[in-house]
Amino acid sequence: MRSTFVALGAFAIVAAAALTGYLAPHAQAATGPIPLNCNRACLENLVDQYLTALVAHDPKRLPLSADVKYSENDQLIDLGDGFWKTVEGRGKYTHIWADPEFGQVAYMGTMREAGAPMLMSLRLRVELGRITEIETVLFKPGGGGPNSIATMDAPFKPEDMWFKSIPPAQQMSRQELIAVADGYFTGLQKNDGKGINGTGTYPFTDDCSRIENGSYTAKAPPRNPPPADGIDAFAMDCMGQFKLGYYFVVQSIHHRRYPVVDRERGVVWSHAVFDQGTVNKGVLSTGKAYEFKGFNRPSSILVTEAFLIENGKIRRVEMVGPSAQYHMNSAWPGGLSGN
Repeated sequence: MRSTFVALGAFAIVAAAALTGYLAPHAQAATGPIPLNCNRACLENLVDQYLTALVAHDPKRLPLSADVKYSENDQLIDLGDGFWKTVEGRGKYTHIWADPEFGQVAYMGTMREAGAPMLMSLRLRVELGRITEIETVLFKPGGGGPNSIATMDAPFKPEDMWFKSIPPAQQMSRQELIAVADGYFTGLQKNDGKGINGTGTYPFTDDCSRIENGSYTAKAPPRNPPPADGIDAFAMDCMGQFKLGYYFVVQSIHHRRYPVVDRERGVVWSHAVFDQGTVNKGVLSTGKAYEFKGFNRPSSILVTEAFLIENGKIRRVEMVGPSAQYHMNSAWPGGLSGN
């Protein structure tokens, strides 16, 4: 009987030690070199480490898990293939958003390939001290739609508002931030100007602007001369565009994911696929008939989009998104259908 009590006591001591961390040297022996509690500075440094390895064409420099998953434009390929072989350098434009709670970090910025600047959106996931997921979306000149990549790489510094630190008591919750970001996609899909779910409004500040692939597509300088149809949509702010019902051409926004939520900065980094081109004629909220003449064939855009949110409203949007095959399916599991 006494030996039974001794054995039970020893088991309890070991269990307690494991829970309190006294066995940490043994428990952590199987983890990688990245700190288990990788904070903002740690995650931002990991992005720099990744970009350095990328430009050196050497993924072995990175602390990778044995089964690391890597994608380029939603296609799973071997790490070290594709852009890893052709990249020529890092550009001058950089955004980084950190999500220490979920061990993820996102980057948007300019890179160089084939003697020209291009855009890359990147997500890294860290588990047990190693990188387990690498998601990249690349937009290159000629990749569909307008772009001003060269202007961004001039250099062009992101606005200071992206870098502000929100006091903990004023931070929105993770789910609250995601709900606002998802409201953007809901309002954009089959955009009719009637507001989200018929509310008559959308979650934008009065000065909301948007950059897509380096070009302003909301609050851009007015066109000179004005367009013949009288609708200078890109010169409008975000709210004006949505209330006009201008984006009716986007019929479905699916595979919506929100993997990186930077609560301290009020930013959500998202992923989605925009389906368009099956409907290119519609009626705006003003009653004016409108036609997107360049969208008369089914096509999609693979979108990574960052939303800067203040007091429950979107103030800034930045997007990196190349053209894609119609209704493409993501290589990454999960995501909302939007329907």
